Amino acid sequence: METTTLKGRRILVVDDDRRITSVLRRGLERAGCRVTAAHDGPEGLRMAQEDPPDAVVLDVMMPGMDGIEVCRRLRSVQPDLPVLMLTARDEVPDRVQGLDAGADDYLVKPFAFAELEARLRAILRRRQPRPSQVLRFADLELNVGTRTGRRGDRSFSLTAKEFQVLELLMRNPRQVLPAETILERVWGWEFEGDINIVQAYVMRLRQKTEAGGEPRLIHTVRNQGYVLREEQP
Repeated sequence: METTTLKGRRILVVDDDRRITSVLRRGLERAGCRVTAAHDGPEGLRMAQEDPPDAVVLDVMMPGMDGIEVCRRLRSVQPDLPVLMLTARDEVPDRVQGLDAGADDYLVKPFAFAELEARLRAILRRRQPRPSQVLRFADLELNVGTRTGRRGDRSFSLTAKEFQVLELLMRNPRQVLPAETILERVWGWEFEGDINIVQAYVMRLRQKTEAGGEPRLIHTVRNQGYVLREEQP
């Protein structure tokens, strides 16, 4: 029995052919999806990282940054994001390249829209999160399924990057993580921005985790990095 539906799912379509993105948008919206579209690789990568969708429909053949590179970069920071790649190439090496880049499935153009819907349902079903998984440290909780935090009786929301930084710290409690490690694990090794972005996100997480006057859990270790631990007496 089919238990996975596309209704209400947030799908990001990345294709430089605006006619194709328009067709995909209409079809997916008829299936009940909420659709956003990007028309080149960098835009698609930015949109997927800033506001992660439930799945990405990604064209391979795009100028500049192609779908293979977009998929590789997405996988480095969002390993669980379902990706369905589209291509006009039907050769086995091309399909292997897409799958090796981290795609969950591969669909050759032209295709029947019903097949695209079925493949999306399949990759979403395989990648369904476990809502019950909760990371805990002291009185701090992080729900991996809903990507929300709780401190005692107080809950708080998190952006995609805030969640990733906090999850990394909570999976490595009492271990000092250098800013360079956090930057690579969350933003990817090819990130070209300022490393001070790590400090900025740590400050934002402190504001949220200490908003009720709770004692600090995310500490700075001078010249070394950041650590999740209870305050030392």
